[in-house]
Parts: sequence; structure tokens; C-alpha cells
Amino acid sequence: MSLVLHHCHEARSMRSLWLIHELGLDVDVIVHPFGPELRDPAYLAVHPLGRVPALIDGPVTLFESGAIAEYLCETRGRDSGLWRAPGTPERAEWLQWLHYAETISVHVASLTQQALVITDPALKSPIVVKLETRRLEKALGVVEGRLEGRDHLLASGFSAVDVGVGYSVHVARLFTNLQAFPRVAAYYDRLAERPAFRRALPAPDAAHRIYTRARYFEPS
Repeated sequence: MSLVLHHCHEARSMRSLWLIHELGLDVDVIVHPFGPELRDPAYLAVHPLGRVPALIDGPVTLFESGAIAEYLCETRGRDSGLWRAPGTPERAEWLQWLHYAETISVHVASLTQQALVITDPALKSPIVVKLETRRLEKALGVVEGRLEGRDHLLASGFSAVDVGVGYSVHVARLFTNLQAFPRVAAYYDRLAERPAFRRALPAPDAAHRIYTRARYFEPS
């Protein structure tokens, strides 16, 4: 039985889709527009908050991207090189960075709200944008430090944590200049060359894209 993934282009569900492709798994992808359709009662029965991702694997339904990553690695990816099993030397670091991805994404989400979701100029807040941009840059600075002397977040090489953090960097680059973080910029360039990453991206002309190639920050 194939996995089923509810997905919006370039939303957090891209983490799950990218990881599924890294694992070489079959998946049925249901693409939703980012909007009212996610509040349909039929979808709310899958994800009670009307968000993505939502992964269905037979009787199992999960809707947190970090939990989905752990579940897929433990059930489908034990021999993939993407998992670090309990009791192995890098297990604690693997968990740390897997969930650090969301530390970055929470600031990206706030900036996305300001740039794309709030349409009334009177409700937009330059103060929120400034604060969240600073917080995002601090979060990226931690990754910059971690990447000193290494190509990936774990010393042993590429793993599922790079998918999680890599997606966060993928969207963060729309809201701040990655050239201020040269190691992160080079890291992103390496990840963006991976075939599974490319498969997880929407086609250039795909409907229902959240982001465009535009940047939402003012270059200094």
C-alpha cells in the first residue's frame, strides 16, 4: 500500500515529500491550494487544524513533519543512512537537529503571514517583520556555526536532519540574504542539487504555489 501525503507546494509538507523521495518510497500526493480548501470538513477529519502535512500509512495518520520524519525513518528507512537509531552515538544530535528545523520555520511562518497572507496593508506590521527577521537570522547563525568544517549537520554525513533544516533554509532564503551566512549558503546549494530535493519542488508553472521566485526582503 502506498503512502498518502496531503501537501501544499513549498509548505512544510515539502519536508515530508523530500524525505519520501530520499527514501525511494511510493507515495500518492494530494496537492491542496493554500487556503479555504484546507478547512473542508473532509480534510479536517484528517488534520484537525486544516494544515499540511498529513501522512496516511494504512491505519496510521500523522500531521507533524518532525514526527513524520521519525516515523518514516524508523519504519521505512532503517537501512537508508538517513536514520540514527536509539543507542547510536549520533542519536541525540540527530533528534536535536531534526526538531531544530521547526525553530527556523516558526520565524519563516511569521514572515510569510506578513508578506503573503495578510492582505490589508493596515494590518501588516513592520515591527513584526523586523523582529522576526532578526530572530530568523539568529537561528540561521546557529546553523552557520554548526557547519564549520563539515558539509552536513552530522559528522557522519547526510541524514534526515538535513532534509528538515534544508527545507527551512529553502524558504528562509526568501526573507533574508543567505550571503550573510556563507556556510549555510553553500550547504543549501549542495542540498538543492540532490535529485530528491528537485523532485519535491513544484513545477515552475504549477498551480497553487505559495511562494514565487521573488524575495520578500530588501537587499542591503
